Amino acid sequence: MKDMKLYNPATKKTVEKISSAKNEPEWILEYRLNSLKKFEALRNKATPMEKKLLKQINYYKDPAAKKKNKWEDIPAEIKETFDVLGLPQAEKDFLAGIETQYNSEAIYGSLKRRLGKKGVVFTNIEKGLKNHPALFKRYFGKLVKPENNLYAAANGAFWSGGSFLYVPSNTQIKLPLQAYFRIGALNLGQFERTLIIVEKDSSAHYVEGCTAPSFSEEALHAGVVEVFVGENAHMRYTTIQNWSKNVQNMVTKKSSVERKGRMSWVDTNLGSKETMKYPSCYLRGEGSFGEMLSVTYSTKGQKINAGARMIHEGMGTKSRVISRSIARKGSEANYVGELRVEASAKNTKAQIRCDSLLLDEGAKSKSLPKLEIKCGRSKIEHEASATKLDEERVNYLISRGLTEMEARNAIIQGFIEPVIRELPLEYALEFNKLMESQIK
Repeated sequence: MKDMKLYNPATKKTVEKISSAKNEPEWILEYRLNSLKKFEALRNKATPMEKKLLKQINYYKDPAAKKKNKWEDIPAEIKETFDVLGLPQAEKDFLAGIETQYNSEAIYGSLKRRLGKKGVVFTNIEKGLKNHPALFKRYFGKLVKPENNLYAAANGAFWSGGSFLYVPSNTQIKLPLQAYFRIGALNLGQFERTLIIVEKDSSAHYVEGCTAPSFSEEALHAGVVEVFVGENAHMRYTTIQNWSKNVQNMVTKKSSVERKGRMSWVDTNLGSKETMKYPSCYLRGEGSFGEMLSVTYSTKGQKINAGARMIHEGMGTKSRVISRSIARKGSEANYVGELRVEASAKNTKAQIRCDSLLLDEGAKSKSLPKLEIKCGRSKIEHEASATKLDEERVNYLISRGLTEMEARNAIIQGFIEPVIRELPLEYALEFNKLMESQIK
C-alpha cells in the first residue's frame, strides 16, 4: 500500500483514494459510495455538535509504521499500552493470537499454526476481503446497513482496518482470540470493521480492547461489528473499553443467531466522553439464545448510554440481559435497550435486569427499556433498580480493618461481579485494576 496522509474531507474523492490504496474490488467501492450518500443525507439532519465533530475529524490515516510480524518490532508506545492490560504475557501463555489496529490499519498479527490447520481464519479485514471474497460477498454489510444510523453510514464509507474471523463447521476454539484498537492522532475518526462467521456446531471467543491517549481535541470512534452464528454454534464477544475522555464512541454491533445457536456479548465500558452502544441479537433460529452482560462506569464529564437489543423471531428463543451501571461526580450512566418479540416467536423467554449504583449526590442513572411484544405466548421479566452507595456497609468494612478506599472498592467489585466473572481470568484481573485506578 502506498503511504497516505491524513484525509479530512468526507468526500467522494477521499472514499476513492481509500479504496484505490487498498486495491479493493469494484463492489466494495460501490458499497462505500452508496454509504457516503446515506451519510451525507443523515449528516444534514445531525445535531450542531455532531456536525462540528464530523467536520473537524480526519477520515483516514495511514500509520507511520508498516505492518509488523514480530513482537520485538512493535513501537515502544504500543507495547506500553499493551502492558497496562497485561496482554503480552496473556498472548504468550493463553491467547490463540493477536490482531492489532493502530489508527486505521492493522500493524501486528499472529495466528497459531494449529488454528490455520483447522481451517480457522483470523486476520485483518483487508486480507480477509482479498483472500476470501466469496465469504465477504455473502456476509459483509448484511446486518449493519448504512441507513441504520449516521455513524454506521460513516463507517460504510470510510471503514479501514479491523478483524476478520471465520470458524468452519465442527471446530471449537478453546482459547480467546484477541484484537486491540488504539487511537493515536488528533481529530482522528477511527472506523474499523469486524466481521465474524461461526459455522454450524462450532465455538469461539473474541476479545477486543480499546484505548486512546488523552488529547486536547476530540476524536471519534465509529466501529461496526457483524457476527453470524450458525446452527448449534456458540460465539462470545467481549469488549474492554477504556477510551480517553475526549473520544466520542458511537458503535454499531449486530449478530444473527441460527437454530440452537448462542450469542453472548460481554461489554465493559470505562472511558470516552460519550458512548452510544447497543449490541443486538437477532434470534432467528428456533431455540436460539442471546445474552448481554454489561458494566458501565462513568465519572466527571462522561455520559454513557449502553444496553442491548434483543429481537426474537424464532420459536422457543431465549434472551438474558444483565446490566450494571456505576456513576459518580455528576456523570450519567444509562441503560438503553430494546426487546422485541415478533408474532412468530412463540414460547419466548426474556429476562432483563438493570441495576445502577450512584457513588455521590450528583451522579445520574436511568433505565430506558423499550418493549414490543407481538406474541402473547411469551414470558418476559424486567427489573430495574437504582441505589446509592451504602455508607453503613462502608463503615462496617472499615471496622473490619479495611481502609475507606478498600471498602468502597470491595462494594463496587461485588456489585459488578455477575459480569466480571464471565471474563477470562487475566482480563478480569486487569479490568479490576483499571476500575481501581478510575475510582481513586
